[in-house]
Amino acid sequence: MKHLKLTAFALAGAALLSACADDPVSPTLAPDLATFETSGASGTKTIRGVDIEALASQVPAKHLVMFKGRAPADFEAQVAALGGTVTMNHPIGIAVVLGLDEDGASQLKASVKAQYVEPMQALQLVEPAAATEPQQMAGMSMLLTDNVTSSDDPASAILFANQWNMRQVRADAAWAAGRLGSPSVTVAILDTGIDYLLPDLSGLVDLSRSTSFVPIDDLLLSIFYPSRHPSTDLHYHGTNVATQVASNAFAFAGVTSKTTLMSVKVCGVISGCPGVIEGILYAIDNGADVINMSLGGWFRKSAFPGQVAAYNAIMNYAKQQGVTIVVAAGNDANDLDRQNNIAIKDEEGNIVDRVHVPSFFATYCDANHVICVASTRMGDAPSSFTNYGRSAIDVAAPGGESGEWVYALCPQTSLVLFCEDGLYVLGVAGTSQATPHVAGLAALAVEDVGRNVAQVRAYIRNSADRIAGGNSPYYGKGRINVARAVGAE
Repeated sequence: MKHLKLTAFALAGAALLSACADDPVSPTLAPDLATFETSGASGTKTIRGVDIEALASQVPAKHLVMFKGRAPADFEAQVAALGGTVTMNHPIGIAVVLGLDEDGASQLKASVKAQYVEPMQALQLVEPAAATEPQQMAGMSMLLTDNVTSSDDPASAILFANQWNMRQVRADAAWAAGRLGSPSVTVAILDTGIDYLLPDLSGLVDLSRSTSFVPIDDLLLSIFYPSRHPSTDLHYHGTNVATQVASNAFAFAGVTSKTTLMSVKVCGVISGCPGVIEGILYAIDNGADVINMSLGGWFRKSAFPGQVAAYNAIMNYAKQQGVTIVVAAGNDANDLDRQNNIAIKDEEGNIVDRVHVPSFFATYCDANHVICVASTRMGDAPSSFTNYGRSAIDVAAPGGESGEWVYALCPQTSLVLFCEDGLYVLGVAGTSQATPHVAGLAALAVEDVGRNVAQVRAYIRNSADRIAGGNSPYYGKGRINVARAVGAE
């Protein structure tokens, strides 16, 4: 019976998406706005009846302030005098200020002798290159009880047969050897949040340390799901990413089943990723051992030198604190080594500009001390959309392709997809899905070598399957092998 359900699910997914395009898309956070409702003569965009532009107008401007050393003692008072509010003032010399206009920002820079005061860039999620429509797990809800879990045997998850990705990295052999992760190791998911009540994730997310840095999502949450924790996923991306790191293995298994997750919402359903700088520092200071960042985007170094400096300072701080950061390479099929012209696209996918790679900061593979992950598909071929480059890629992991999905349950709080009335399966493909496989392995590495970024990175790279010689633009040191890394192979 179980086999028949799995087969029916797989065939339904294949039939549903046979027409999906394989071409990569430029990274954006929300679906095309055409998927939102349109109301009124002016064509106002709404999401479930809420005016998006009106909601966004309630969020004050945000500025990054960076100092050489700590901020002056009267920093907060000076910001307040200019009509702003300090929301973060970190000892490494990075602050975030809300509510200043251009003139106020200029006055602040002069008065506090800041190195940089810049409008904060709301960078983007690495949106999947392709995704399915959610498919309801017919009859599966009836199987649920408060304690239904296969976390001691993740291969017994109901839909594990569909998880080519976990078998590709030999996670099943690591589970058989007893390597399931440890609750004492925490992976922070910097993303759109996590639906922490889904059976695959229930009890794994430490809500006491989870938080949101996305004001628009906070407003939407108060309207639609006021009883939920602020870090709830109103999109779908963060829930899929989190499941690949750790899962109770009711429907789908993760690389681990015991690792603790921290949901740090830095990206919103309609607002890009405005909270990344605060989110990284929060995760570091609140006990994360590993941080997963399936985020991306580009910005001009010359236009935002403070943010380049801030990201590098933050990554250096993470290394000093023993926190490993794993990042997605991106879904633009770009060569990160060469000085090619990179296409910049608008929301409709039209090329509006081309830029020279050295003039741009490619988040976050250009930052210090990160592990940058490319994407593979079934059979270990590179995914058509993955960015690549010997100077950038550390390792590769399964991210899939159209029709070769990385699955998870759909969040029941999604405002993008309707999954409220049951358990739905959602398949996606992208470097965002490759990255958490590596973050899950990093959690196992922390158990073995401790909180040492260089040793964790070596643990992951040295145990990878040496595809294409072990020094490849598409694979870096190779495609990760969880079983070999933990000594199970």
